[in-house]
Amino acid sequence: MNKVLIGSILTTVIAVGGLIALATSSPTTTNTATQNNVVYANNKQTIAITAKGGYTPRLTEANADTPTTINITTNGSYDCSTAFTIPSLGIRENLPPSGITAIDIPPQKSGTTVKGLCSMGMYYFTIAFK
Repeated sequence: MNKVLIGSILTTVIAVGGLIALATSSPTTTNTATQNNVVYANNKQTIAITAKGGYTPRLTEANADTPTTINITTNGSYDCSTAFTIPSLGIRENLPPSGITAIDIPPQKSGTTVKGLCSMGMYYFTIAFK
């Protein structure tokens, strides 16, 4: 009887530990490399971001002092990344589950970083203006 109880407790502890490990590890946390997702045309830049289970890429480098449009693409997105905000610029958007939403932001000075977040603050991306 004691062996069964100890086995059950051990199995429960291992299962709970595994669930905690899965919950705290996120595939988006490893995506910190700068991506080539900026297109320059007609003295303007367009930044492509994907929103689904977070934002990809997590880090973008863009030109300073340039009018900028962020195109956020969703494709079957039903998580909090569709409730999008850039607090420093006063921007809030509810993104559609699928589609492209264009968000214009004013030119930013060199050295400025702009952070886009989901409404819960769980997911984010950063644009570094150089």
